[in-house]
Amino acid sequence: MNRSSSLSEQLVELIATKKITQVDLNQAASHIKDWLACAYAGAKSDIGSIYTELANRENGEFSAIGVAKTSWQAALGLNAALGNVLEMDDIHRTSILHPGPIVIPAAVTAAQHTGASISEFLVAVIKGYEASIRVGEAIGRSHYHYFHNTSTCATFGACIAAASLFKLNQEQTIWALGNVGSRTGGLWQMRNEIVDTKQWHNSEAAKAGLQAVLLANAGVKGPAFIFEGPQGIFNALSNDATPELMVVESKSWRIYDCSFKPWPACRHAHAAIDATLQLLAKTKIDEADIDKVTVQTYQDAQVFCDRKTPSTALDAKFSIQHAVASCLLFGEPLLAHYDAEYYLSEKVNDLRKKVTVVVSSTFEDQYPQHYGAGISILCSSGEEVACSTIDTLGDPERPLTDDQLNAKASMLLSFAKVSPDNIEKIMQFDWQNQEQFSAFVELLSL
Repeated sequence: MNRSSSLSEQLVELIATKKITQVDLNQAASHIKDWLACAYAGAKSDIGSIYTELANRENGEFSAIGVAKTSWQAALGLNAALGNVLEMDDIHRTSILHPGPIVIPAAVTAAQHTGASISEFLVAVIKGYEASIRVGEAIGRSHYHYFHNTSTCATFGACIAAASLFKLNQEQTIWALGNVGSRTGGLWQMRNEIVDTKQWHNSEAAKAGLQAVLLANAGVKGPAFIFEGPQGIFNALSNDATPELMVVESKSWRIYDCSFKPWPACRHAHAAIDATLQLLAKTKIDEADIDKVTVQTYQDAQVFCDRKTPSTALDAKFSIQHAVASCLLFGEPLLAHYDAEYYLSEKVNDLRKKVTVVVSSTFEDQYPQHYGAGISILCSSGEEVACSTIDTLGDPERPLTDDQLNAKASMLLSFAKVSPDNIEKIMQFDWQNQEQFSAFVELLSL
């Protein structure tokens, strides 16, 4: 690899020359099934209904979740908005982003554009995850303080996935990366207000990735040094970027480093959930005996999820207090535990008030390589019980089994009121022997 070339060129070359095996394709299929289930469930939300209504107003030949025919922009915008609604989408830890909700919808729409095969679709998803994660790892933690990495970085993954399906050459792909990088964005101010902006971020990030590819395919040029240039991404949007991480050699694809979420909450709350459930598994705790609960975790978890009195379902998904209180009262978190019946419950609120979230160097020093937390409960008797976890269920170090992944998908599809027969179609889809992408498109409108 020519190290004097631009980072874009090095990234494109690295991804183009890396071998993809059947095992890799199977891993991509697992992520696609997970996204599909999350998106179907997300379509039942209020924000999902809005995006669906908007897509139904458009004319075109592209399919999306619950919409048979619409424009490519509306189809992609809808699919990208839905995957993250319930906060059960996949995540990559060190890049601090969710590749699935951006990369997979972009690949779905691009494959409909090109008439790709199933295997070409799977390859595109693997490559898109790779690009998203590499950019996210290189951009540095300072970026995450103000910017939504899934929006700013995964848009490059959407671009690479679409470029793969359109079979762009190296120069065209570099143009596309340059142009999509020139308009990338996504500020975290939305987390300080009760709004729906996150879904808009995801929609625009995915659409921009495909639009840049369509432009490059038509001959529209873009800057080659969009990452490391003096006015490029790393200089403009970070003060601790490590550009070389974007193109470091590795044996396996980054998709294997992703985590699957077992519970419907922000991933920053999952370690506290995990530690609480582990504590409950070995210690009987009566809620009436609880005087004080302390959650120790890393700083980003506190910044994003320290919310004692959530006022919406989304707010509750970003509340460690709500997550821990719900676990102590009801056990393993369910989708229903984030409904108004629960987050407005006086019983839940009384226990939430006893939960304090603090930053611990034990967990901060290991973040973002590890998303950890500890919980300690002081009882009225004076007894204190505690438990902690460094890696959380669903991480590569503690992966969900195939049975657990299938159970999660089935639960989400059932929540979306997909019929048992159609759930079976999704669960039993033949990724290895079904080559026509139209067969997958049929799964979008069951």
